[in-house]
Order: sequence, then structure tokens, then C-alpha cells
Amino acid sequence: MSLHISKKNNSKSIFDKTIYINFAKYILSCQDLEGGIHWEPDSKLDPWDHIESAMGLDVMGFEAESKKAYNWLRTYQERDGSWPSIFYSTEQNKLKETNFSSYIAVGMWHHFTNFNDKDFLYEFWPVLDAAIEFTLAAQTEHGDFFWAKDDKNWLDDSLKTGCSSIYMSLCCYKKIAKEINMQDRVSDIQLNNLKECLRSKSFRFDRNWESKERYSMDWYYPVLSGAFSESESIEIIKDKWDEFVVEGLGCKCVKEEPWVTAAESSELVLALNKIGLKTEAEKILQDTFNLMDDDGLLWTGYVYQDKKYWPIEKPSWTMGAAILAGNSINKFSSSGDFFKF
Repeated sequence: MSLHISKKNNSKSIFDKTIYINFAKYILSCQDLEGGIHWEPDSKLDPWDHIESAMGLDVMGFEAESKKAYNWLRTYQERDGSWPSIFYSTEQNKLKETNFSSYIAVGMWHHFTNFNDKDFLYEFWPVLDAAIEFTLAAQTEHGDFFWAKDDKNWLDDSLKTGCSSIYMSLCCYKKIAKEINMQDRVSDIQLNNLKECLRSKSFRFDRNWESKERYSMDWYYPVLSGAFSESESIEIIKDKWDEFVVEGLGCKCVKEEPWVTAAESSELVLALNKIGLKTEAEKILQDTFNLMDDDGLLWTGYVYQDKKYWPIEKPSWTMGAAILAGNSINKFSSSGDFFKF
């Protein structure tokens, strides 16, 4: 693989708000005139990362620009309530992923938590409700959700990380429905079945492909989702800490690869703060920021055996995740404890 030769910079303080403002300004440079937030300027876009980037804008107070991101979602929503997995790309991918479609609920509730704008919730409720209707159609009798749909059929497998994200999304959807007194289409039975699947039906995940347990997201995302108690979550984190965390560098994306990634590290920070492991969270984020480039931005990842950054990209959603992580530590905005639901 092609690697960019680089060197580590001096430490960048996770408590310095100007760093996060710089992240947000970069996200704005990736936003097109319609409101879509691309991975990089003039690059591809996927709906989940688009929303993650918009959430970063929320924290830094860019309310109008964040709302434009939801205008984009409304414009490009399919008739069945979904979004294709990828836009503005040469990749041939017509799949509609369930966790991509449902994540608008997390983004909308986060936007409301920051700006307390009920009109925003009312305005985009039809978009959200259609997205959740599409997602719910994918739930199996075991509680898990098929991961995607092609032109005609649901694809017969489920992702632990994806279902964890859906669980978080359904919780946020219910909060929005209650806040603006709308009919809630998510039953307690549906939500609890998903929760129990995440907790005790591991056989439902990765049925038809190689297990993704080697990915760190499958480790911390069930914790971040809220499917486990605090005490259970602490045990889950401790159990695989040494498999995924590299001293002084952050969190690996894949267990066997010598590659730490900024987005996974940032999401781990959110999970750690959620369960009260603040000291560990601060260290992971500082280790990540120590790998920041000279322009004050984060590369996707760092191959520590070769001391090189890879791949050669600085995704908007990496900055979005880092802003959310920093907010969980610094409480820059009213959504600082957003993930503690």
C-alpha cells in the first residue's frame, strides 16, 4: 500500500477550543451548495458520515450550516425513506444501509439538544419518520436488523456495529416523537428485542461472512449505544483494551493491524466518557491529537510500525467525531453529555 511519509508533531491540547473550531471550518469547506458534506472537498459522500459531520457543526455553533445538511437529506431521500449508501462516487453501490438511514434520528436529536429549536424537529419529522419506517421493515424475529437492501431484497446478514447504531437511533427517534407529540412508530417490544439481541444473541451477527469482531467498533459501539449497563460496559471495555488500544497512540481500527485511526479513537472516547472513564478518555484523545498534521487536521490513521500516515485523506467525519469527543470532555455546548442516555 502507498504510504505518506510524515513525522509526529508536538502535542496539541485537547482542551484548546481553537483546534475544534479549525475542525469545524474544515467540515464547512467540504459542504457543497446544497448542504451535502463530502468526505473531503469535491469527494464522495455517504449519509451516515454526512450526519456525523453535521453534528460536529452543531457543537461549534454553526446552526444554519448544520440545518443545510438536513435539507440535503430531505432532497435526496428515496421514496421508501432510505438513502443510497454512497453519492458522488465512481463506486457502483446501489445498496441502502439500515443504519445509514436511521442515523438521522441521532443527528436531529443532537441538533435540538444544541439549539432547542422545536421548529427544526417539526420541519424534518416527515423525513425522519419515513427513514425509521424503512429501517423497521428490516428487523428480524430475533431483534437484529438486516444490514442493507438492494434493488429488491433485504440482504441476509446483520452487523453488530450497525445494529448498535440503529439502537441509538431508535432511542433518539422516540425522544423526538415525545418532544413534539408525534405518533411513535417504534414499539417498546421492537426496541427491547434489538437490545436483547445485542446483549445475548451474538449468533445473529456475521452469519454469512467473516466475523467482524476483529474491528474495534464491534467492541465499543454496543457500549456507546446504551445496550449495556455501566458496570457491564466497564467490563466489556477492560476485556479487550489491550487488543485495541496502543499506548501513546490511540485505538486501532483492526485488531491485528499496526494502524491507529482517529475516528475510532474519538468514538472510543465517547464510549469511555459515557461510562465514567474520563481519565482514560482524555488520554486516548490526547494521544490522537498528538498525531495531528501541521495544518491542524487529522489524517484517517497512522501506521505506527512504518511511522507513516495512511490513507492519504482527511475526512470531514473524522473531524466531526473528534469534535464530539472533545465536547464530551470540555462541554463546549449543551450536548456535552449527549451520549449519556
